[in-house]
Amino acid sequence: MRIVIALGGNALLHRGESLTADNQRRNVQVATAAMAPIAGKHELVISHGNGPQVGLLALQGATGQPDAAYPLDILDAETEGMIGYLIEQELANHLPAERRVATLLTQIEVDPEDPAFAYPAKPIGPVYTKGEAQRLAQQRGWSLVPDGDLFRRAVPSPRPKRILELAVIELLVSQGVIVICAGGGGIPVVCRSDGSLAGIEAVIDKDMASSLLACALKADAFLLLTDVDGVYVDWGEPEARRLAHLSPEKALAYEFAPGSMAPKVKAACDYVQQTGGIAGIGALEDASAILR
Repeated sequence: MRIVIALGGNALLHRGESLTADNQRRNVQVATAAMAPIAGKHELVISHGNGPQVGLLALQGATGQPDAAYPLDILDAETEGMIGYLIEQELANHLPAERRVATLLTQIEVDPEDPAFAYPAKPIGPVYTKGEAQRLAQQRGWSLVPDGDLFRRAVPSPRPKRILELAVIELLVSQGVIVICAGGGGIPVVCRSDGSLAGIEAVIDKDMASSLLACALKADAFLLLTDVDGVYVDWGEPEARRLAHLSPEKALAYEFAPGSMAPKVKAACDYVQQTGGIAGIGALEDASAILR
C-alpha cells in the first residue's frame, strides 16, 4: 500500500514544551518509532507541521531590524529542512541500512488572490496571555487568535493548488525511497504572468497540503497523527464523545475547533471523497492500529 502520514505540530512538540533541539529530537524519536513498522511494509510519504517552529523563527526575526527579518516563505523552507532532517535521521535509525529516506523541500503554488490573505487565521508560534497578545497586536501589528484560554499569532493560510515537486516525489517513491516532503504545508509560491515563480508571505495549512499530496499520489490511506486519540464532538466538555467511524458526509455535518481538529477533518474528507481511500485521525503512538 501507499501511505501518506501527516504529523501534527503537537505530535512533534507537546503543548507547553519549550522549543529546544533536545525536546524536538526526543519527540521525533517517538514519532519515528511509531512509523517504522509502517515504513517496513508499505510505501511511505511523510509530511509534518511547523507552526511552533516557524512562529519562533518569525519572533526571533522581529527582534532585529525590520528590514532584516526573513519573509515567511523562507522561514517555511528553513523549518522544512530542519524538521525533515530530524525525521530522516531518526527514521533511518529504526530501519535496515538498505531502506532509503530523503527530505525534499517542496514548493506549493497558491493563488495570490486567495481571500485568506485578507483574513489571517493560521496560528503559529508560542501562546500568549490576553495582555501579551494585546501588546503584540499594538506593537507589531500582528493578528492574534484564541488558542484555548490563550492566544497565538495568526498569518494568512491560502489554499494549496499544486505541488511543484510532485514528479520528483513520484520518482523517489517508485524507487523505494521514503520521502519527507510538503513539511509545514510546503513553501508557498505564486506563479507570475510570465510563468516564473516567487515566494509569498503565508503558511499553508499542513493538513490541506497533505490531503492534496495524498490525492496527487493516489495514496491508499492517509493518516493524520496528532496528540489526541481521535475525533471528538463536544471536545473539552463532560459529555465529550469520540467518533470511531464516520463517512465524509457525517463528519462534515459536525462542527469542530477551527485551527485544530476542523482542518484535519476537512482534509480527511477531501481525500476520501476524491480518491475513495481510507483516512484516519488519531494519536501518533496508535499509527499502526489506526491503519489496521
